Amino acid sequence: MHLQRLSSLCLVLALAGCGGGSDAPAPAPTPTPAPAPVPGSNRIEPYDPGPLQKLAPSNMADLPLVSVVPDATITLALLPPPLAKAGETQQAGTPLQIGIGRSIAATADEASTAALLQWQPAERGMQQAALRFHADAAQGLRLGLAVRALPDASQLLVQGAQGQAQRIDTALLQAATPLVWSPEVAGEEVTLVIRVPAQASPLQVRLAVPRLSQTTVAPDQAPTLAKAGAGSCEVSVACSPDYIEQGRSVARLRFVETNGNAFQCSGTLMNDMASSGTPYLLTARHCIADQAAAATLTTDWLLRASACGSSTPTAERAQRTGGATVLYTNPGTDTTLLRLNDMPPVGVVYAGSYFGANVIAGTAISDVHHPEGDLQRVSLGTVTGYSNCTSNLCVNEDRSLARFYSVRWQQGVVEPGSSGSGAFTAIGARRYLVGQLFGGTSSCSAPNGTDYFARFDVNYANGLQSWLNP
Repeated sequence: MHLQRLSSLCLVLALAGCGGGSDAPAPAPTPTPAPAPVPGSNRIEPYDPGPLQKLAPSNMADLPLVSVVPDATITLALLPPPLAKAGETQQAGTPLQIGIGRSIAATADEASTAALLQWQPAERGMQQAALRFHADAAQGLRLGLAVRALPDASQLLVQGAQGQAQRIDTALLQAATPLVWSPEVAGEEVTLVIRVPAQASPLQVRLAVPRLSQTTVAPDQAPTLAKAGAGSCEVSVACSPDYIEQGRSVARLRFVETNGNAFQCSGTLMNDMASSGTPYLLTARHCIADQAAAATLTTDWLLRASACGSSTPTAERAQRTGGATVLYTNPGTDTTLLRLNDMPPVGVVYAGSYFGANVIAGTAISDVHHPEGDLQRVSLGTVTGYSNCTSNLCVNEDRSLARFYSVRWQQGVVEPGSSGSGAFTAIGARRYLVGQLFGGTSSCSAPNGTDYFARFDVNYANGLQSWLNP
């Protein structure tokens, strides 16, 4: 998941970046770029819907604060270090973990949960019961619900101490996943509100809350970004305005696994040949590999600094919490294509793509990404060759057999949280996606390390064409 850090051993590849360095290295000399790929029919153009962006109505919009007195408060003990700081304890080769799954004994099964519920009349012909969950030092909470049955027209809501109520999408209850995860609520408390029609019997409510996800990085963007940890060698997109347009296709991804552990990645909104506006999202398979994780997906869009040198995000930023559907996943190229369940906000651009075979050594590459979940950064580099990669090792390969590009940077690097972001190259005045990030060895202390991007042309031929150009 997230940025896969490859083995630091240099036995197979002569990686110049296997050593260390300071966090503020002198810039590497810029090589002479290779000619751009030849224009032709082997590409999909980017699509900017502008103010005409279709915004499908959603029943997942925030609701006013619900007035409710919880029937019980379940308190979880303070986590001991280092578990209380999941995002700060990452090791090479492990995910960028931003949350921890925790079991809840008090509501682990249907019987114990039902015993805590005290049903009261509510407005609009409903009755309701509520449970509050508290976890000391949590920055955010998501509840994992096991729902066996609910009466027709029931509602499940969550809300924090101060925030608006958010619906849990009851359509997710039909999915073949062990748990349904609520939207994330900021802070140490989350209240679950269960509403059923007044004429329904409480015995028809069969659910439990066996787990929650406790995040150590707040879901509210501004506090998150103030504490985010992108390396000092990274360059803000706001300081490189030529790449703001590319960044309009890039999302920060947050999602939860079945056990409640939470993670972050990056992804790219993809256009199809018809410019249909279908919200396809390309990311790494080690980020999202199955429908259970995809259903929990939250995307943050237009998440860049408001000015060069600022840590304040632009007012354009927007979040979507509706999850996604897995369309394509390929372990051989570490690639996943999703279709978002909610439309992205006004202001995004659907990225173009190039699926020809003319991305050769020396081709200039740009990558806009969310290192450590921070505001967008842009890294600039060149393709140095071709490789094949397994879970923790990449080896040089002949171009005709390779599934990955090898890339080294002249500006910036990639970090945990960057995984799944797109490598773009210019054809004329436009940039086109040619790959998505698997991982590598670069860092601010080793800026000459090599990183690896799955070849888009290989994935296109292996299945992406079925959705992007049927």
